[in-house]
Amino acid sequence: MAFRAVDIIEKTRDNQELTQAELAFFCQGYVNGEIPDYQMSAWLMAVYFNGLSKANLMQLVEEMVHSGDTLDLSSIEGVTVDKHSTGGVGDKTSLVVSPLVAACGVTIAKMSGRGLGHTGGTIDKLESIPGFQTGLTTKEFLTALQEHKVAIVGQTKNMVALDKMFYALRDVTATVPSIPLIAASIMSKKLASGADAIVLDVKVGNGSFMNDLDQARELARTMVEIGNHFGKTTIAELTDMNQPLGFAVGNALEVEEAINTLLGKGPKDFTELCITLATSVCEVAGIANARDVVEEALQSGKAYERFQTFVTYQGGDLAAFAKRAPAPVITQVLATTSGMIAAFDTKEVGRSAMLLGAGRQTKDDVIDMAVGILVHGKIGERVQAGDVLYTVHANKRNLEVETMLLDTVTIADKATPNRLIYEVIR
Repeated sequence: MAFRAVDIIEKTRDNQELTQAELAFFCQGYVNGEIPDYQMSAWLMAVYFNGLSKANLMQLVEEMVHSGDTLDLSSIEGVTVDKHSTGGVGDKTSLVVSPLVAACGVTIAKMSGRGLGHTGGTIDKLESIPGFQTGLTTKEFLTALQEHKVAIVGQTKNMVALDKMFYALRDVTATVPSIPLIAASIMSKKLASGADAIVLDVKVGNGSFMNDLDQARELARTMVEIGNHFGKTTIAELTDMNQPLGFAVGNALEVEEAINTLLGKGPKDFTELCITLATSVCEVAGIANARDVVEEALQSGKAYERFQTFVTYQGGDLAAFAKRAPAPVITQVLATTSGMIAAFDTKEVGRSAMLLGAGRQTKDDVIDMAVGILVHGKIGERVQAGDVLYTVHANKRNLEVETMLLDTVTIADKATPNRLIYEVIR
């Protein structure tokens, strides 16, 4: 039976379910260049307004997974787990959680992306360590997992080709904030990466792309449903992003904070989140008394030893990192009034770091690994006029960024500390 793209667009526009053959024709035709951008854009807009049925969503994910290469981890002994965060400001959890769970005996196979906009990327942060290689071959990746139980690499160019094509269109057609499309994008990459189980950290708040708790819950449930449909044990944790996570925002600064956390000297909120996520990873891998095992691995120093081993295997030089030159200009942003920190405009904190050069406005921008921001307070803490709110690490004095940062903090007579973890969806 011959299909026409316009008929498929019309059915989705009118909220009708597509047949398996129709959706396969449409997706494969687009990958092969037989369906033009303007027709796929129209279909994505129809999905944005109407969503997708469960059957169509699952098939879309399957089409995306098989539009490029997939990774076979069957040679790895035991349960392999992938951990994913939807992104936030100061979110360096993968740098701690990955070696931490590996030290607990769980294999974590992680493919990460680069940062764009106000959120940072795990790959960029790791590349602030001199020599660190994120482009391992498949053989090197599997060897790392077999020998050290942890590897973090960049996504391959040939994996989930349809997602890359979709994202380029969604970015310029105002169809990015669609829960089915977001869920399909994230989960297709996780499924193609080959792990047996998936732990998702879904950020909620003004520093994430999901500000509304109900929407974040819907996204989390959708992703868990997708994972379970494809036979992957999947857990999603809804976690707070209404203030920067930890204190450091910026690549080398965040790596340093991750190292301090592995040494038992990390910020309270960041340490607790890492322990909680690592516990979930260990639970899905079948580790009994998971939290006790995780805490012991952190306190004993085993997690930091595993971090050293994993970084060294991937070419990183931690001694050179420790001796790195700081940013040439370091300034402070001071509180102008006394009171309690009541709120952060977290997205603007991330954007401030990006404007310093710690992130990208476009995919072609070059990152300055040394620049960034240190945050000196948390919601619910008291400050006096003249206290330091931020320390800015920059290449040159940037009064615009300093003014922006001052405006990101609300100081009031009283404040309610945020919950770190809202709920867990299984």
